[in-house]
Amino acid sequence: MLLLCLGLTAYFAFHTLKGRHGLEARDKLLERESALQFEIQSLEAVRAKLERDVALLRPDLPDPDFVEEIARGVLGFAHPRDRVLLDGPAG
Repeated sequence: MLLLCLGLTAYFAFHTLKGRHGLEARDKLLERESALQFEIQSLEAVRAKLERDVALLRPDLPDPDFVEEIARGVLGFAHPRDRVLLDGPAG
């Protein structure tokens, strides 16, 4: 009887520590949770910036400075009064 009790105690102690739902698995889940929380925060910051940019481009009243910034940076347009210097072929 004593051997049976010791065997069951060892069995449950082992699975408490090393089992699929044991303490080591819990520690790994907590580490993963903290990494995912950091990723969520960074993605929320990107989302907030995108929401701000979309709000500035509302069709009823777009922000002219932001529209110009997009036209210059993304689309490569220039203002009619800008001076544009082009590099010619080397030679």
